[in-house]
Amino acid sequence: MLSYDVVVVGAGHAGNEAAAAAARMGKSVLLVTMNLQTIGQMSCNPAMGGVAKGQIVREIDALGGYSGIISDKTAIQWRMLNRSKGAAMWSPRTQNDRMRFAEEWRLTLERIPNLDMIQSTVENLLVESGQISGVVLQGGQVIQCKAAVVTSGTFLNGVMHIGSRQIAGGRNAEGSALGITACLQGLGFDSGRMKTGTPPRVDGRSLDYSKFEVQEGDVNPGTFSYWASTPLKKQRHCWIAHTSEEVHDTLRLGFDQSPLFNGSIQGSGPRYCPSIEDKINRFSDKTSHQLFVEPEGWDTVEMYINGFSTSLPEEVQIAAMHKIAGFEQAKVFRPGYAVEYDYFPPTQLKHSLETKLVDGLYFAGQINGTTGYEEAACQGLMAGINAARRLSGVGVFELDRSEAYIGVLIDDLITKGTDEPYRMFTSRAEFRLSLRQDNADRRLSAKGRELGLVGDEQWKSFELKQEQRIRAEGWLADQSAEPDHWNAWLIDKGTTALRQKGPMSALLGRPQLNLPEILSQHQGQDMPLVDSLVWEQVEIDAKYSGYLEKEQEQVDKLKRLELLRIPKGYNYSRIIALSIEARQKMERQQPETLGQASRISGVSPADIQVLMVHLGR
Repeated sequence: MLSYDVVVVGAGHAGNEAAAAAARMGKSVLLVTMNLQTIGQMSCNPAMGGVAKGQIVREIDALGGYSGIISDKTAIQWRMLNRSKGAAMWSPRTQNDRMRFAEEWRLTLERIPNLDMIQSTVENLLVESGQISGVVLQGGQVIQCKAAVVTSGTFLNGVMHIGSRQIAGGRNAEGSALGITACLQGLGFDSGRMKTGTPPRVDGRSLDYSKFEVQEGDVNPGTFSYWASTPLKKQRHCWIAHTSEEVHDTLRLGFDQSPLFNGSIQGSGPRYCPSIEDKINRFSDKTSHQLFVEPEGWDTVEMYINGFSTSLPEEVQIAAMHKIAGFEQAKVFRPGYAVEYDYFPPTQLKHSLETKLVDGLYFAGQINGTTGYEEAACQGLMAGINAARRLSGVGVFELDRSEAYIGVLIDDLITKGTDEPYRMFTSRAEFRLSLRQDNADRRLSAKGRELGLVGDEQWKSFELKQEQRIRAEGWLADQSAEPDHWNAWLIDKGTTALRQKGPMSALLGRPQLNLPEILSQHQGQDMPLVDSLVWEQVEIDAKYSGYLEKEQEQVDKLKRLELLRIPKGYNYSRIIALSIEARQKMERQQPETLGQASRISGVSPADIQVLMVHLGR
């Protein structure tokens, strides 16, 4: 009988990061996938990052995960989104080669010692005395293990919908996973249904690009990874198209056959990435919606029509598409479809992503009600780390809300739960001025090093960058800004004159000025040789310095609450002064700290004050 330290179920973005982390931390790992040819498959759009998601990819990279490196290796376009807004909103995004992304993940995993892969389906989980002890594969083979990470994606009892057609499966041309849901329900877990969708893929040779708006990559592309990536030297274009009232009217002809409207789909869909029919229905006053025509790779002609996700009948999809300017002769490779699948409300997990009911069993990705590659990947990384640490007998690894978007995501899931697919946004992070995409390495690389996931070369690169930053900050502080030299220029730039001599670094905090302009006026000691990204980070820190101090006060307040731990199995029902809702929700979720309790929906500040008094007693 085969035996491993950790079994990872599913080889998507969550499963791959989980398996890689646990194996690199010295554990023997078996990665079970239904299809070895679709490891790391981009099931939906061929892109990584985006608003808040790009910050997560950077955090994964800083901790020593692989998503950033693989995204860089397979990128065909790079863009930094939200450049017109404040630096806390800047979010990196790559367009990727779908086939090469999956290939690179496969090759990366194959190079990791202690990591085996097998093509099969897990049909049952074995639990002894409340502890995971193994998994049962299709055909009855038993694999013993001490920990298991379930990253089942959309495959648990997955059903695909195209109009009135229903096809068993979690992804196009792939089957669904049966057995795990019933097993977990038998162990006492609550489950639910969710829905997501994907748009048609079309033959790019059949489109008229003269009718689209070109969307180019950045002139000076960057990389996700802080360590070993090379920026793109050439890039592919994307394009923007638009629907019209005529398109909407054609789509409405199929609404009576839409599984979204006729009751065929019971699961909750993503609020922030709705299908085209849902957008038309919800925003009936809009006469047009934006579509993004995205290439699937360097060499393929296949195009992904972002914004046209649909589960309408295939003939309706095609008829409506032909009414879009530039799509009049479009040839469809694959129609859009919706997929409905089982998930398990994440309030049943600890912050380590270990389940409360079964020791050594971890959930990551869409099984927890999230949507998105990046959200899945970071959960997989954290679950893999904690599975390995549990078997090593060391404490759990957690990130709090002030340290990372990853910490925000997991805390939201565990304390608030979700009844619709959870997607990360910058607005979810109350400390987003600190949690920027440019400083993820400063926040997390030391933690990745301690975990054993950041290697010597990576660490040397990180230390060099920090030395440059300190040198740059010191140089700016040492340069004197004399009123006689600066004031005429400052007034011309629309900012106040200097009253007395001070450090040149103080000028950086003024919103009317930027670093290149200040340096162009500087007379004195030559500036040190420092990477341009380091100068950018120094400028951002200077502009946000006052706000960061205020944010740190809020962080300190949060951490004081997090230090106040609640005894395991605490009996909230006996505290009559608590509201009924607070008693019921805290009794069910069993928060570990006062900080966690304060973030449970329906628990008021007054409830927290009452709880503090009782804990003090």
